[in-house]
Amino acid sequence: MGWNSWDCYGTTVTEAEVLANAEFMAEHLLPHGWDTIVIDADWADPAPRSHGYNDEARLLIDEFGRLQPDPERFPSAADGRGFAGLAERIHALGLKLGVHVMRGIPRVAVAAATPIADSDETAADIADPTNRCEWNPHYVGLDHTRPGAQAYYDSCVAQFAEWGLDFVKADDLLWPYQATDIEAYSRAVQRAGRDIALSLSPGRDLSAAHLEHLRESATMWRVCDDVWDDWDHIEPNFARLARWAPFAGEAGWPDADMLPLGRIGIRAERGEPRHDRLTPAERRSLLTLWIMARSPLMIGGDLPSSEPATIALYTNDDVLRILKESTGNRELMRERDLVVWAAESGDTRWVAVFDLSGQARDEPFDTRSLGVGPAPAGLVDVWSGEDVAVEAVHVQSNAARSVAPGSSVVRVHLEPHGCVLLRA
Repeated sequence: MGWNSWDCYGTTVTEAEVLANAEFMAEHLLPHGWDTIVIDADWADPAPRSHGYNDEARLLIDEFGRLQPDPERFPSAADGRGFAGLAERIHALGLKLGVHVMRGIPRVAVAAATPIADSDETAADIADPTNRCEWNPHYVGLDHTRPGAQAYYDSCVAQFAEWGLDFVKADDLLWPYQATDIEAYSRAVQRAGRDIALSLSPGRDLSAAHLEHLRESATMWRVCDDVWDDWDHIEPNFARLARWAPFAGEAGWPDADMLPLGRIGIRAERGEPRHDRLTPAERRSLLTLWIMARSPLMIGGDLPSSEPATIALYTNDDVLRILKESTGNRELMRERDLVVWAAESGDTRWVAVFDLSGQARDEPFDTRSLGVGPAPAGLVDVWSGEDVAVEAVHVQSNAARSVAPGSSVVRVHLEPHGCVLLRA
Protein backbone atom coordinates (compact mmCIF):
# COMPACT_ATOMS: atom_id res chain seq x y z
CA MET A 1 0.00 0.00 0.00
CA GLY A 2 1.69 3.15 -1.14
CA TRP A 3 2.11 6.01 -3.62
CA ASN A 4 3.78 6.11 -7.04
CA SER A 5 4.82 9.28 -8.88
CA TRP A 6 3.93 8.17 -12.44
CA ASP A 7 0.28 9.23 -12.81
CA CYS A 8 0.93 12.77 -11.64
CA TYR A 9 4.56 13.52 -12.55
CA GLY A 10 5.62 11.02 -15.22
CA THR A 11 9.38 11.14 -15.74
CA THR A 12 9.78 14.55 -14.11
CA VAL A 13 9.19 14.13 -10.36
CA THR A 14 11.43 16.07 -7.98
CA GLU A 15 12.72 15.37 -4.49
CA ALA A 16 10.52 18.14 -3.10
CA GLU A 17 7.43 16.54 -4.62
CA VAL A 18 8.39 13.10 -3.34
CA LEU A 19 8.86 14.48 0.16
CA ALA A 20 5.58 16.40 0.06
CA ASN A 21 3.72 13.19 -0.73
CA ALA A 22 5.68 11.23 1.86
CA GLU A 23 4.94 13.77 4.57
CA PHE A 24 1.24 13.74 3.68
CA MET A 25 1.21 9.93 3.75
CA ALA A 26 2.96 9.79 7.11
CA GLU A 27 0.49 12.23 8.65
CA HIS A 28 -2.77 11.04 7.12
CA LEU A 29 -2.42 7.53 5.65
CA LEU A 30 0.28 5.65 7.55
CA PRO A 31 -2.11 4.85 10.45
CA HIS A 32 -4.28 3.03 7.89
CA GLY A 33 -1.46 0.90 6.48
CA TRP A 34 -0.10 3.04 3.61
CA ASP A 35 3.69 3.00 3.95
CA THR A 36 5.58 2.95 0.62
CA ILE A 37 6.76 5.81 -1.64
CA VAL A 38 7.91 4.90 -5.17
CA ILE A 39 9.83 7.14 -7.60
CA ASP A 40 8.90 6.07 -11.11
CA ALA A 41 10.77 6.20 -14.40
CA ASP A 42 13.76 8.26 -15.52
CA TRP A 43 14.96 9.63 -12.21
CA ALA A 44 18.43 9.66 -13.82
CA ASP A 45 17.41 11.96 -16.72
CA PRO A 46 18.78 15.50 -16.19
CA ALA A 47 16.33 16.98 -18.72
CA PRO A 48 13.03 15.05 -18.51
CA ARG A 49 9.84 16.24 -20.18
CA SER A 50 6.13 15.83 -19.69
CA HIS A 51 4.12 13.42 -21.86
CA GLY A 52 6.83 10.92 -22.72
CA TYR A 53 10.50 10.04 -22.92
CA ASN A 54 13.42 11.91 -24.47
CA ASP A 55 14.73 9.94 -27.43
CA GLU A 56 18.40 10.67 -26.69
CA ALA A 57 18.37 11.10 -22.92
CA ARG A 58 21.81 11.44 -21.38
CA LEU A 59 20.99 9.37 -18.33
CA LEU A 60 23.41 9.89 -15.46
CA ILE A 61 25.49 6.81 -14.65
CA ASP A 62 28.46 6.01 -12.43
CA GLU A 63 31.76 4.45 -13.48
CA PHE A 64 30.09 1.00 -13.55
CA GLY A 65 27.17 1.99 -15.79
CA ARG A 66 24.65 2.16 -12.93
CA LEU A 67 21.95 4.82 -12.93
CA GLN A 68 22.39 7.77 -10.56
CA PRO A 69 19.70 10.27 -9.48
CA ASP A 70 19.80 13.64 -11.20
CA PRO A 71 21.13 16.00 -8.48
CA GLU A 72 19.24 18.97 -9.93
CA ARG A 73 15.91 17.27 -9.23
CA PHE A 74 17.20 15.32 -6.21
CA PRO A 75 19.60 17.65 -4.37
CA SER A 76 20.34 15.10 -1.64
CA ALA A 77 21.96 12.94 -4.36
CA ALA A 78 24.84 15.40 -4.79
CA ASP A 79 28.41 14.19 -4.24
CA GLY A 80 27.55 10.63 -5.24
CA ARG A 81 25.15 9.96 -2.36
CA GLY A 82 22.47 8.51 -4.63
CA PHE A 83 19.17 8.04 -2.87
CA ALA A 84 20.74 7.42 0.54
CA GLY A 85 19.85 10.84 1.93
CA LEU A 86 16.29 10.73 0.65
CA ALA A 87 15.84 7.20 2.00
CA GLU A 88 16.95 8.41 5.44
CA ARG A 89 14.29 11.12 5.41
CA ILE A 90 11.60 8.72 4.18
CA HIS A 91 12.52 6.14 6.82
CA ALA A 92 12.43 8.82 9.52
CA LEU A 93 8.76 9.31 8.62
CA GLY A 94 8.11 5.62 9.21
CA LEU A 95 7.84 4.90 5.48
CA LYS A 96 9.67 2.85 2.84
CA LEU A 97 11.27 4.08 -0.38
CA GLY A 98 11.27 2.43 -3.79
CA VAL A 99 12.38 3.22 -7.35
CA HIS A 100 11.51 2.21 -10.89
CA VAL A 101 14.11 0.48 -13.09
CA MET A 102 14.09 -0.88 -16.61
CA ARG A 103 15.14 -4.29 -17.89
CA GLY A 104 18.58 -4.24 -19.45
CA ILE A 105 21.32 -1.62 -19.41
CA PRO A 106 21.36 2.08 -20.38
CA ARG A 107 22.49 2.86 -23.91
CA VAL A 108 24.82 5.52 -22.53
CA ALA A 109 26.67 2.85 -20.56
CA VAL A 110 27.00 0.68 -23.65
CA ALA A 111 28.27 3.60 -25.74
CA ALA A 112 30.87 4.38 -23.07
CA ALA A 113 31.79 0.69 -22.62
CA THR A 114 31.81 1.20 -18.86
CA PRO A 115 33.32 -1.63 -16.83
CA ILE A 116 30.96 -3.87 -14.87
CA ALA A 117 31.57 -4.09 -11.13
CA ASP A 118 33.07 -7.43 -10.06
CA SER A 119 33.45 -8.51 -13.69
CA ASP A 120 36.07 -8.50 -16.41
CA GLU A 121 33.46 -7.44 -18.96
CA THR A 122 32.16 -4.05 -20.06
CA ALA A 123 28.68 -2.77 -20.77
CA ALA A 124 29.36 -3.16 -24.48
CA ASP A 125 30.31 -6.83 -23.96
CA ILE A 126 27.07 -7.74 -22.20
CA ALA A 127 24.59 -5.69 -24.26
CA ASP A 128 22.00 -7.32 -26.52
CA PRO A 129 20.58 -4.56 -28.77
CA THR A 130 18.24 -7.04 -30.47
CA ASN A 131 16.16 -7.38 -27.29
CA ARG A 132 15.39 -3.72 -26.65
CA CYS A 133 12.35 -2.22 -24.99
CA GLU A 134 9.59 -1.38 -27.47
CA TRP A 135 8.46 1.82 -25.73
CA ASN A 136 11.39 3.26 -23.73
CA PRO A 137 14.34 4.21 -25.97
CA HIS A 138 16.98 4.47 -23.26
CA TYR A 139 17.88 0.80 -22.74
CA VAL A 140 18.99 -2.32 -24.54
CA GLY A 141 18.76 -5.88 -23.37
CA LEU A 142 21.42 -8.02 -21.72
CA ASP A 143 23.16 -11.06 -23.17
CA HIS A 144 22.74 -13.56 -20.34
CA THR A 145 25.25 -15.95 -21.87
CA ARG A 146 27.84 -13.48 -20.58
CA PRO A 147 28.57 -13.64 -16.81
CA GLY A 148 28.79 -9.87 -16.71
CA ALA A 149 25.02 -9.63 -17.27
CA GLN A 150 24.24 -11.14 -13.87
CA ALA A 151 27.08 -9.14 -12.34
CA TYR A 152 25.53 -5.95 -13.67
CA TYR A 153 22.12 -6.64 -12.09
CA ASP A 154 23.87 -7.71 -8.87
CA SER A 155 25.80 -4.46 -8.72
CA CYS A 156 22.72 -2.31 -9.40
CA VAL A 157 20.63 -3.92 -6.66
CA ALA A 158 23.60 -3.94 -4.27
CA GLN A 159 23.79 -0.17 -4.70
CA PHE A 160 20.05 0.13 -4.03
CA ALA A 161 20.59 -1.82 -0.82
CA GLU A 162 23.47 0.50 0.15
CA TRP A 163 21.15 3.47 -0.39
CA GLY A 164 18.56 1.86 1.88
CA LEU A 165 15.85 1.21 -0.71
CA ASP A 166 12.99 -1.12 0.17
CA PHE A 167 11.11 -1.61 -3.12
CA VAL A 168 12.03 -1.99 -6.80
CA LYS A 169 9.52 -1.71 -9.64
CA ALA A 170 11.26 -3.54 -12.50
CA ASP A 171 9.72 -2.73 -15.87
CA ASP A 172 9.62 -4.28 -19.36
CA LEU A 173 9.74 -7.81 -17.96
CA LEU A 174 6.27 -9.28 -18.52
CA TRP A 175 5.30 -8.20 -22.04
CA PRO A 176 6.82 -10.08 -23.71
CA TYR A 177 7.64 -12.45 -20.86
CA GLN A 178 11.38 -12.16 -20.13
CA ALA A 179 11.95 -15.27 -18.02
CA THR A 180 15.76 -15.09 -18.02
CA ASP A 181 15.83 -11.44 -16.97
CA ILE A 182 13.22 -12.07 -14.28
CA GLU A 183 15.34 -14.85 -12.80
CA ALA A 184 18.53 -12.76 -13.01
CA TYR A 185 16.96 -9.75 -11.33
CA SER A 186 15.37 -11.94 -8.66
CA ARG A 187 18.79 -13.45 -7.89
CA ALA A 188 20.23 -9.96 -7.57
CA VAL A 189 17.55 -9.02 -5.04
CA GLN A 190 18.14 -12.21 -3.05
CA ARG A 191 21.88 -11.48 -2.94
CA ALA A 192 21.52 -7.85 -1.91
CA GLY A 193 21.52 -8.45 1.83
CA ARG A 194 18.44 -6.29 2.38
CA ASP A 195 14.70 -7.02 2.39
CA ILE A 196 13.62 -5.51 -0.95
CA ALA A 197 10.18 -6.10 -2.46
CA LEU A 198 10.30 -6.80 -6.21
CA SER A 199 7.42 -5.64 -8.42
CA LEU A 200 7.27 -6.70 -12.10
CA SER A 201 5.60 -4.75 -14.94
CA PRO A 202 3.75 -4.40 -17.30
CA GLY A 203 1.30 -7.30 -17.42
CA ARG A 204 -0.39 -7.06 -20.80
CA ASP A 205 -1.80 -10.49 -21.78
CA LEU A 206 -0.10 -12.11 -18.79
CA SER A 207 -1.01 -15.79 -18.46
CA ALA A 208 -1.42 -17.66 -15.19
CA ALA A 209 0.73 -20.36 -16.81
CA HIS A 210 3.62 -18.30 -15.41
CA LEU A 211 2.24 -18.38 -11.85
CA GLU A 212 4.84 -20.60 -10.18
CA HIS A 213 7.71 -18.80 -11.91
CA LEU A 214 6.33 -15.46 -10.77
CA ARG A 215 5.88 -16.67 -7.21
CA GLU A 216 9.46 -17.92 -7.12
CA SER A 217 10.79 -14.65 -8.50
CA ALA A 218 8.81 -11.63 -7.28
CA THR A 219 6.70 -10.08 -4.56
CA MET A 220 4.05 -8.80 -6.97
CA TRP A 221 3.39 -8.70 -10.69
CA ARG A 222 1.15 -6.64 -12.92
CA VAL A 223 -1.71 -8.42 -14.68
CA CYS A 224 -2.55 -5.54 -17.05
CA ASP A 225 -1.13 -2.60 -18.95
CA ASP A 226 -1.24 0.92 -17.48
CA VAL A 227 -4.65 1.87 -16.05
CA TRP A 228 -5.77 5.49 -16.40
CA ASP A 229 -8.84 7.45 -15.28
CA ASP A 230 -11.25 6.08 -17.87
CA TRP A 231 -13.89 3.41 -17.18
CA ASP A 232 -12.83 1.61 -20.37
CA HIS A 233 -9.43 1.04 -18.69
CA ILE A 234 -11.01 -0.23 -15.50
CA GLU A 235 -13.72 -2.59 -16.73
CA PRO A 236 -11.35 -5.16 -18.33
CA ASN A 237 -9.76 -5.70 -14.92
CA PHE A 238 -12.97 -7.32 -13.69
CA ALA A 239 -12.26 -10.33 -15.90
CA ARG A 240 -8.49 -10.25 -15.29
CA LEU A 241 -8.86 -10.14 -11.53
CA ALA A 242 -11.48 -12.89 -11.59
CA ARG A 243 -8.75 -15.08 -13.10
CA TRP A 244 -5.94 -13.93 -10.82
CA ALA A 245 -7.51 -13.23 -7.42
CA PRO A 246 -7.62 -16.90 -6.33
CA PHE A 247 -3.81 -16.92 -6.51
CA ALA A 248 -3.23 -13.80 -4.36
CA GLY A 249 -1.51 -14.45 -1.04
CA GLU A 250 1.78 -14.49 0.81
CA ALA A 251 3.38 -16.43 -2.06
CA GLY A 252 2.86 -13.40 -4.32
CA TRP A 253 0.38 -10.71 -5.31
CA PRO A 254 -1.27 -10.15 -8.72
CA ASP A 255 -1.24 -6.38 -9.24
CA ALA A 256 -4.08 -4.48 -10.97
CA ASP A 257 -1.90 -1.35 -11.41
CA MET A 258 -2.04 2.04 -9.75
CA LEU A 259 -5.12 3.86 -8.51
CA PRO A 260 -5.40 6.77 -11.02
CA LEU A 261 -7.35 8.82 -8.49
CA GLY A 262 -7.06 12.38 -7.26
CA ARG A 263 -4.89 15.09 -8.79
CA ILE A 264 -3.11 13.50 -11.76
CA GLY A 265 -1.58 14.54 -15.08
CA ILE A 266 0.42 17.37 -13.53
CA ARG A 267 3.42 16.54 -15.75
CA ALA A 268 2.47 12.99 -16.57
CA GLU A 269 2.72 10.77 -19.64
CA ARG A 270 -0.95 11.27 -20.57
CA GLY A 271 -3.32 14.20 -20.35
CA GLU A 272 -3.22 17.64 -18.83
CA PRO A 273 -3.39 18.50 -15.10
CA ARG A 274 -6.75 17.36 -13.78
CA HIS A 275 -8.65 15.78 -11.00
CA ASP A 276 -9.34 12.30 -12.30
CA ARG A 277 -12.21 11.98 -14.76
CA LEU A 278 -14.00 9.17 -12.92
CA THR A 279 -17.29 9.69 -11.12
CA PRO A 280 -17.45 9.22 -7.33
CA ALA A 281 -19.25 5.90 -7.94
CA GLU A 282 -16.54 4.74 -10.36
CA ARG A 283 -13.78 5.63 -7.93
CA ARG A 284 -15.46 3.59 -5.22
CA SER A 285 -15.95 0.65 -7.62
CA LEU A 286 -12.30 0.73 -8.71
CA LEU A 287 -11.01 0.68 -5.16
CA THR A 288 -13.56 -1.95 -4.09
CA LEU A 289 -12.57 -4.29 -6.94
CA TRP A 290 -8.84 -3.91 -6.25
CA ILE A 291 -9.44 -4.61 -2.55
CA MET A 292 -11.79 -7.57 -3.10
CA ALA A 293 -9.11 -9.06 -5.38
CA ARG A 294 -6.40 -8.26 -2.81
CA SER A 295 -4.33 -6.34 -5.33
CA PRO A 296 -1.46 -4.20 -4.06
CA LEU A 297 -2.63 -0.58 -3.82
CA MET A 298 -0.48 2.23 -5.22
CA ILE A 299 -2.05 5.68 -5.26
CA GLY A 300 -1.35 7.58 -8.48
CA GLY A 301 -2.60 11.04 -7.56
CA ASP A 302 -0.65 13.83 -5.88
CA LEU A 303 -1.72 13.48 -2.26
CA PRO A 304 -1.41 17.08 -0.98
CA SER A 305 -3.49 18.52 -3.85
CA SER A 306 -6.12 15.78 -4.15
CA GLU A 307 -9.65 16.45 -2.93
CA PRO A 308 -10.52 15.41 0.64
CA ALA A 309 -13.27 13.13 -0.66
CA THR A 310 -10.68 11.14 -2.62
CA ILE A 311 -8.30 10.94 0.35
CA ALA A 312 -11.20 9.67 2.47
CA LEU A 313 -11.43 6.60 0.22
CA TYR A 314 -7.99 5.54 1.49
CA THR A 315 -8.78 5.81 5.19
CA ASN A 316 -11.86 3.60 5.60
CA ASP A 317 -10.46 0.90 7.86
CA ASP A 318 -13.57 -1.27 7.55
CA VAL A 319 -12.97 -1.47 3.80
CA LEU A 320 -9.20 -1.92 4.12
CA ARG A 321 -9.80 -4.78 6.55
CA ILE A 322 -10.84 -6.88 3.53
CA LEU A 323 -7.47 -6.33 1.88
CA LYS A 324 -5.59 -7.27 5.02
CA GLU A 325 -7.41 -10.33 6.32
CA SER A 326 -9.91 -11.81 3.86
CA THR A 327 -9.57 -15.16 2.12
CA GLY A 328 -11.45 -16.99 -0.61
CA ASN A 329 -11.65 -13.82 -2.69
CA ARG A 330 -13.48 -14.62 -5.91
CA GLU A 331 -16.03 -13.59 -8.48
CA LEU A 332 -19.31 -15.19 -7.36
CA MET A 333 -21.59 -14.25 -10.24
CA ARG A 334 -21.65 -12.38 -13.57
CA GLU A 335 -25.10 -11.85 -15.11
CA ARG A 336 -26.89 -8.98 -16.93
CA ASP A 337 -24.00 -6.52 -16.50
CA LEU A 338 -23.96 -7.36 -12.81
CA VAL A 339 -20.80 -8.69 -11.17
CA VAL A 340 -20.76 -10.07 -7.64
CA TRP A 341 -17.60 -10.79 -5.63
CA ALA A 342 -17.29 -12.55 -2.28
CA ALA A 343 -14.65 -13.03 0.42
CA GLU A 344 -14.63 -14.15 4.03
CA SER A 345 -12.72 -14.12 7.29
CA GLY A 346 -13.91 -16.43 10.07
CA ASP A 347 -17.62 -15.79 10.57
CA THR A 348 -17.54 -12.59 8.50
CA ARG A 349 -18.52 -12.54 4.83
CA TRP A 350 -18.10 -9.65 2.40
CA VAL A 351 -20.03 -9.28 -0.84
CA ALA A 352 -19.48 -6.59 -3.49
CA VAL A 353 -22.13 -6.00 -6.16
CA PHE A 354 -21.01 -3.97 -9.22
CA ASP A 355 -22.88 -2.43 -12.14
CA LEU A 356 -21.14 -2.64 -15.53
CA SER A 357 -24.05 -1.30 -17.59
CA GLY A 358 -23.61 2.38 -16.83
CA GLN A 359 -27.29 2.64 -15.88
CA ALA A 360 -28.62 3.27 -12.40
CA ARG A 361 -30.61 0.31 -11.12
CA ASP A 362 -32.22 -1.23 -8.07
CA GLU A 363 -31.63 -4.94 -7.73
CA PRO A 364 -33.21 -7.41 -5.31
CA PHE A 365 -31.11 -10.42 -4.35
CA ASP A 366 -31.97 -13.57 -2.50
CA THR A 367 -29.31 -13.49 0.20
CA ARG A 368 -28.46 -17.07 -0.70
CA SER A 369 -27.39 -15.88 -4.17
CA LEU A 370 -25.04 -13.42 -2.45
CA GLY A 371 -23.50 -16.26 -0.49
CA VAL A 372 -24.50 -14.84 2.90
CA GLY A 373 -27.01 -17.51 3.93
CA PRO A 374 -30.80 -17.51 4.13
CA ALA A 375 -31.17 -14.97 6.96
CA PRO A 376 -27.98 -13.13 7.94
CA ALA A 377 -27.97 -11.79 11.47
CA GLY A 378 -26.91 -8.36 10.24
CA LEU A 379 -25.96 -6.72 6.97
CA VAL A 380 -23.87 -3.53 6.76
CA ASP A 381 -22.93 -1.21 3.87
CA VAL A 382 -19.16 -1.16 4.50
CA TRP A 383 -18.44 2.15 2.76
CA SER A 384 -21.10 4.06 4.72
CA GLY A 385 -21.23 1.95 7.87
CA GLU A 386 -25.04 1.92 7.70
CA ASP A 387 -27.24 -1.10 8.31
CA VAL A 388 -28.91 -2.65 5.25
CA ALA A 389 -32.48 -3.87 5.50
CA VAL A 390 -33.08 -7.58 5.00
CA GLU A 391 -36.61 -8.59 4.05
CA ALA A 392 -38.05 -11.97 4.97
CA VAL A 393 -39.67 -13.82 2.07
CA HIS A 394 -43.22 -14.95 2.73
CA VAL A 395 -44.76 -17.59 0.47
CA GLN A 396 -48.48 -18.45 0.26
CA SER A 397 -48.18 -22.15 -0.40
CA ASN A 398 -45.72 -24.83 -1.27
CA ALA A 399 -46.89 -24.77 -4.89
CA ALA A 400 -46.18 -21.04 -5.19
CA ARG A 401 -42.72 -21.19 -3.76
CA SER A 402 -39.97 -19.86 -6.01
CA VAL A 403 -37.43 -19.58 -3.21
CA ALA A 404 -36.46 -21.84 -0.39
CA PRO A 405 -38.23 -21.55 2.98
CA GLY A 406 -36.52 -19.11 5.32
CA SER A 407 -34.94 -17.10 2.50
CA SER A 408 -34.52 -13.35 2.70
CA VAL A 409 -33.98 -10.55 0.21
CA VAL A 410 -31.70 -7.53 0.19
CA ARG A 411 -32.32 -4.69 -2.24
CA VAL A 412 -29.32 -2.72 -3.45
CA HIS A 413 -29.24 0.56 -5.34
CA LEU A 414 -26.44 0.79 -7.88
CA GLU A 415 -25.31 4.06 -9.43
CA PRO A 416 -23.94 3.93 -13.00
CA HIS A 417 -20.71 1.90 -12.79
CA GLY A 418 -21.22 1.93 -9.05
CA CYS A 419 -21.07 -0.76 -6.40
CA VAL A 420 -22.42 -1.76 -3.02
CA LEU A 421 -20.04 -3.41 -0.57
CA LEU A 422 -21.80 -5.49 2.10
CA ARG A 423 -20.59 -7.20 5.26
CA ALA A 424 -22.60 -10.03 6.78
